[in-house]
Amino acid sequence: MRDMRRHLVQLHAPFLIVLAAAIFVRAAIKDRPRWTLQTSGIDTNLRGVSVAEFGDPHQAPAPVIWASGSNGVILQSKDVGKTWQRLGVQGGETLDFRSIQAFDDQQAYVMSSGDGDKSRIYKTTNAGATWQLQYTDQRKGFFLDALVCTSQIECRAVGDPIAGKFVILRTQDGEKWEQLPTDQMPAALPNEGAFAASGTCLAIYNYQDVYFVTGGPAARVFHSGNAGYTWTVNRTPIASGNASSGIFSIAVWGKALVIVGGDYKDPDRPYRAAAYSQDAGKTWTLAAQQPGGFRSAVAWVDGVTLAAAGPNGEDISEDGGIHWKHTDSLNLNALAILDVSHGWAVGAKGAIAQTENRKKYQIRDEREPGSDAVTQQGH
Repeated sequence: MRDMRRHLVQLHAPFLIVLAAAIFVRAAIKDRPRWTLQTSGIDTNLRGVSVAEFGDPHQAPAPVIWASGSNGVILQSKDVGKTWQRLGVQGGETLDFRSIQAFDDQQAYVMSSGDGDKSRIYKTTNAGATWQLQYTDQRKGFFLDALVCTSQIECRAVGDPIAGKFVILRTQDGEKWEQLPTDQMPAALPNEGAFAASGTCLAIYNYQDVYFVTGGPAARVFHSGNAGYTWTVNRTPIASGNASSGIFSIAVWGKALVIVGGDYKDPDRPYRAAAYSQDAGKTWTLAAQQPGGFRSAVAWVDGVTLAAAGPNGEDISEDGGIHWKHTDSLNLNALAILDVSHGWAVGAKGAIAQTENRKKYQIRDEREPGSDAVTQQGH
């Protein structure tokens, strides 16, 4: 009998370990932040989203969400996404608004993508009641891909190459835009371009460090350490080699950089879709555990946690982009993270989703003292 009990204990011990592990894994999966669909069905493909703060009727800070997309659609919510107000730009009813940058419920920039004068930059200071056209261009090949602001008056935008060099626009007063000189920028490769899929192919960290990412014949990261006047470029192992592949999004936190992309025509292919750098983009390593396919947007949640989104689902990394874990299967294009409890993502057919932070993660702020990290995923 004693031998039988010993045998049963030995027999059940592995089972108990497996059961405990299964419970732990299930709990861990349950605790991860997830995306909950809030609304959909609007006649637009949403590709821009920004989250900022404003003073609610009680003067308490509250999130305000702005979103933008095709068919001239601009949306705003001041009640955590319960209701949305549709805004419009006079004369912009057919534009495709790929980037939006908001600072509160009153002030925002929006950028459209398209050939020539269909690429435009507008600004509102009265909650979208009116929009001022600040920049457009008639040049052949002019095509804007993303817009990022570090303050209400300091912004930059990136556009596809003209005469062999990528276009960098800048405003320092929130009104007038100028193209920065390109003589100190490496030449673009034939057919190389940036992707306007989520408005996140451009990122700025601590004002001076500007990054943009490309695709086509190669997946490269351009970096300027002096606010966009001189540049270096490095290749990455992200999938490339055709017009539909490359890097689509970059997220920056000090010297820690994470990029995502792949081939949008083969969205289920989970190879060479994410990589990370720990030396400000000089060297790159493919993620040891890749996301579930092509990803068009990535954003930092805190100093070690990131979220990524794409047409076949969403993923989270809890170690700076080294390993990715699948969380959801929504069709989303872009995302913006205000803080650990407030994030929104947007996608096809007017889809808008909000993060559900079940574990109530605390923000692990590992920014250098006094730094100001700003990316195009949100403000």
